[in-house]
Amino acid sequence: MENYYTSEENILQLITLLKAHGVRKVVASPGTTNITFVGSIQNDPDFEVYSCVDERSACYMACGLSVESGEPVALSCTGATAARNYPSGLTEAYYRHIPIVAITSSQYFGKVGQMNAQFTDRNVIQRDIAKISVQIPYPNNAEDKWSNNVKLNTALLELNRDEGGPVHINIETRYSRDFSVKELPKERVIKRFSKYDELPQIIAKKICIFVGAHRKFSDRLQNAVDEFCEKYNAIVLCDPTSNYKGAFRILGGGIAGQREYFASCRKTELVIHIGDISGAEFTFKNTEFWRVHPDGEVRDTYKLLTNVFEMSEEEFFEYYNSVKENIENNTYYQEWKDERKKIEKLFPEFPLSNVWLCQQTAPRLPENAVLHLGILNSLRSWGLYDTPKSVYTYANVGGFGIDGILSTCIGASFTNPDKLFFCVLGDLATFYDLNVLGNRQIRNNIRIIVSNNGTGYEMHCPNSNGLGLGYDSVDKFICAGGHNGKKSKTLLKNFAEDLGFEYLKAESKEEYLSQLEYFVSSKQYDKPIIFEVFVREEDDDFAYKSTKITITSSDFEVKKIIKNVLGDKAVKKVKNILGNN
Repeated sequence: MENYYTSEENILQLITLLKAHGVRKVVASPGTTNITFVGSIQNDPDFEVYSCVDERSACYMACGLSVESGEPVALSCTGATAARNYPSGLTEAYYRHIPIVAITSSQYFGKVGQMNAQFTDRNVIQRDIAKISVQIPYPNNAEDKWSNNVKLNTALLELNRDEGGPVHINIETRYSRDFSVKELPKERVIKRFSKYDELPQIIAKKICIFVGAHRKFSDRLQNAVDEFCEKYNAIVLCDPTSNYKGAFRILGGGIAGQREYFASCRKTELVIHIGDISGAEFTFKNTEFWRVHPDGEVRDTYKLLTNVFEMSEEEFFEYYNSVKENIENNTYYQEWKDERKKIEKLFPEFPLSNVWLCQQTAPRLPENAVLHLGILNSLRSWGLYDTPKSVYTYANVGGFGIDGILSTCIGASFTNPDKLFFCVLGDLATFYDLNVLGNRQIRNNIRIIVSNNGTGYEMHCPNSNGLGLGYDSVDKFICAGGHNGKKSKTLLKNFAEDLGFEYLKAESKEEYLSQLEYFVSSKQYDKPIIFEVFVREEDDDFAYKSTKITITSSDFEVKKIIKNVLGDKAVKKVKNILGNN
């Protein structure tokens, strides 16, 4: 029987990406653990395969072969002590910046530490034998294949980064004897560019610059982004922490968060991602995705990444501005603005809730204030309505945990006693960080809104894993319902006042609005202020759902009917027909 490629999907991924990244020379050492890899490439004319019994010698051979040819070279060996013979040669490659791909084949990863014959643990390697080491398991589902694709691309990109050097890939095998696969699968290839490379041309006609959490934009960067948007028909899609204040800002939470409606403006042709982690519920489909960041790291948040640009944001936008003369009529920005207005008009009247608080408060914040938001419900709610342009917004989205929100805001307030610092958070986050309110250095420039629904709403909301357990069940232990005095009307009041805060409270819209102008006034009062608003979790729930299911598209209705009648498989076929994955 004629042999082709192995049926093992992770091996096929590896072979495809070796070719894509220009690795064609392989020094193979004999064995059985690497049989699916070597057996697949030995008859492929795209590879030059060299044999060497001694793995130590093989690695040094690869060094010489790479230096002389000017190409990267791969190694392949089995999973016993064979891999232990590579380090001396890899050390040479590391300090001489020689691009070597050390591919060590492994039995089932679960055997680590279980005293199995011919199995060595390669999860941890010496720091100076490889720039990066990745573990590639046998994939059991689409998520595994995506993860393998990212890790393989990341490792192979390191071969020539920062003068180059060796990398390590440890790949799992199931010893398949099936070599019947005639064609390699298509694999996404991720490329990295530096400012010294020839950068790819932009041909897209609808471009979205997506900004995650970001420090204040410099004038230079904001001007470069605005010019880019003018020339390339682009918008800047922001969450509350993006801090872009230019002419093409779109606060897109109301549009992008729709569950049953995919607005036509979201069908972008290119997304350029700058900044860091976003707390917004943005999703992207069927588009090219570029990441621009000085760290040059592969960050595939939306599973669409194609290019990484290792350069400053200013350098990126200024380059592309320099190669395009004509100014486009920015119809794309208007399309997003019109869509946002349409959706906001369809929002119902919200009850007293986190969303309603944002709707009433965000546009009334004083000029030049600083806003800090709690994660999840607060951050999501305040992504629906814009604050004044001079207001900058931050949240602890780095670790994305409940702790430290109040402390971060108060620490920031120490920098400028003449500037007002606002903090909006829920009751659990407040009580989690309550001790900071006793800090003796707190000044009168702090104002805090506490939205108290008596529970952790995030565990109740429709996309929560806890939803299926029911409200009462979840409240027992999962979301801490009933803690902190069970929405006590005096607990936070007494605590705050004893520490020198002015305390305000509201249990109705009317009560809130009657005190709002006082709370957001630019005037500096004698004391810092805590404004506790008692809301019902069912009202938070209604508001959340109302902003997520505002419009139901005809496409969605068709899918829903087919699912009810024919099941999930039929829905997938409809999605493919509609081009709406």
